[in-house]
Amino acid sequence: MPILQSGHGDFYVQDPDAVRTQRAGKERGLTNKLMTEQQAVSRFVADGDYLGCDLTYFIRGPNALIHEIIRQRRTNLWFCAKYCYAESILLLGGGCVSRIDAGFVAVGERVLTEAMRDGQVTLTEWTNDSLTLRLLGGAMGVPFLPTRTLLGTDTLEYSGAKVIEDPFTGKPICLVPALNPDVALIHAHQADIHGNARVLGASTAPLEQAMASKKVIVQTEEIIEIEEIRRHPSKTTIPYYFVDAVVHVPFGAYPGTCPGVYVADTPCITEAIRALDSREDMQCYLETYVYGAESFADMLEQRVGVKRLLQLKARERYREGYYDTP
Repeated sequence: MPILQSGHGDFYVQDPDAVRTQRAGKERGLTNKLMTEQQAVSRFVADGDYLGCDLTYFIRGPNALIHEIIRQRRTNLWFCAKYCYAESILLLGGGCVSRIDAGFVAVGERVLTEAMRDGQVTLTEWTNDSLTLRLLGGAMGVPFLPTRTLLGTDTLEYSGAKVIEDPFTGKPICLVPALNPDVALIHAHQADIHGNARVLGASTAPLEQAMASKKVIVQTEEIIEIEEIRRHPSKTTIPYYFVDAVVHVPFGAYPGTCPGVYVADTPCITEAIRALDSREDMQCYLETYVYGAESFADMLEQRVGVKRLLQLKARERYREGYYDTP
């Protein structure tokens, strides 16, 4: 099939058969995978890994794990940011990432641009849809998926996609390489100790992210019993056999929202956005909210307080059928 156009961006790809073999060797027993964020990051996140993050720092983000990765000073990471919000820029400020795949950039543009000019980080442009399709391809075990989403755009030139001649119609079709992250970071509403996880309400692709990744760390608002999982199996978003670690962190998506549980802390979100506008302010933010605490729970206790967290929880209204646990 003739290649009509190739993007010039870097892209991360692994042999789908090798990934399949690795995943086939995972433990299938109902083992206790509950551990702290320190243990999970130390055991499953290594320098040079490719990380996938489900959702963002502002909405159901795995923020406790992001903080811990920065606190443990991981380096040379490649980060998949379908939505390039604070998590990508904070990892950059912590010296953790050297490459970013971005669907779009919403905050920290100045810091990111300066880092790119200094050679600190390389950015490859995609779209939200094409990055999600790459994860779907990784979950399916295929080397690529066809799409029309990048055709006719400048984004294609800066991506790692290719355009070929469709063998069936003769028309141009875009191919995006499958994506198999080394580690997936996912924040769930509920999980049991074995890794069965529930993401309740609207989402993007937590299951595909888990299926595509070699290792999966789930941080959860609540630990529930395996009997509850068995009573309502249709509520399980991610089955246990994809998951390597379960981290119980109530308010683990703070300062963002975990829909159905608590709203975002708007003043702290505003503080984070402002801090990401310069390297100096971002380092102050990291000193306050990351380096200055031994854990995420310590940060919440020291910098936020129980009263404020309960206010955020009280402001969220449970909706019928959204977070109803018998």
